[in-house]
Amino acid sequence: MTKLSFIVRRLMYGIPLVLGVTFVSFILMVYFGPDKTYELLGKNPSAEQINEVRHSLGYHQPFLLRYGDYLKELVTLDLGHSYSTGEAVSSILARTLPISIALLLPGFVIGNILGLALGMLAAWYRGRWLDKLVLSTSVVGMSVSFLVIIIILQILLSTPYGLNLFPVRGWRVHDLPSYFYYVTVPTLALLLVTLGYNTRFYRAVMVEEIERDHIRTLQAYGIPPTELLFKHVLKNSLIPVLTRIMFSIPFILVSGSLLLESYFGIPGIGLVTFNAITSGDQPILKAVVGLTGVLFVLALIINDLLYGAVDPRVTRQ
Repeated sequence: MTKLSFIVRRLMYGIPLVLGVTFVSFILMVYFGPDKTYELLGKNPSAEQINEVRHSLGYHQPFLLRYGDYLKELVTLDLGHSYSTGEAVSSILARTLPISIALLLPGFVIGNILGLALGMLAAWYRGRWLDKLVLSTSVVGMSVSFLVIIIILQILLSTPYGLNLFPVRGWRVHDLPSYFYYVTVPTLALLLVTLGYNTRFYRAVMVEEIERDHIRTLQAYGIPPTELLFKHVLKNSLIPVLTRIMFSIPFILVSGSLLLESYFGIPGIGLVTFNAITSGDQPILKAVVGLTGVLFVLALIINDLLYGAVDPRVTRQ
């Protein structure tokens, strides 16, 4: 099977997923979302004014027709205009998405690398005091709320009660020093939240691989621990490692940016989504939900392509 036919096949498998996610979310937004008719009208509107506004919003159309228009918007990326600002949704996403990526990328990369290193270290010394220390610290990190971690870091690093080194809110990034100035506290918060989950997962994967017979045999032959861990254990564990990394990208991009940006006032896609939720801005919500489903499908395709690259035993049948 060629790579092109494999990608086409995966896209065909991903279409039901996108349809399911968009259909359920569209039902929730249509039947449980706010009706913007009376927000756009003044007091005591006439029946003619009400009908005119409902026609302009598309409320008069049958449900399936409105859903079809929604799918057409996703395919063509003509996502309509924001109810709140009147700006094209595609322009809003194009402006805010790079900010969210720049905000989340350092914490995501460092969190996975550090979690992988700690997981390997704990797996190698499994059952000993170092393993117990890593596991107990991971549990503590997993049990603390994301919001609590943000507040503690902000007090310690961004106020006169602590070091007062970084800003409390905002995103005035124009060069590399200013980028580090504004991204440090959100990165540390994201790192502390995700590190416990990453470490426990990677430790479990490494322990399972270390206990395999061929690893025990190599260890008995005196293979150095560094070579054993990186050349054999890590290499043979790349399938679950890649799966976790690829499928955590949509979650981090949406949920991580939502809290960090709304709390720190960073004008990324998370803050835009938060404002859309509170104001009932359906064009933005529909675009974010639909494109998140598409992102999951793309992550699935890339993940399967990486499977074949890191492990020739994996077939694409």
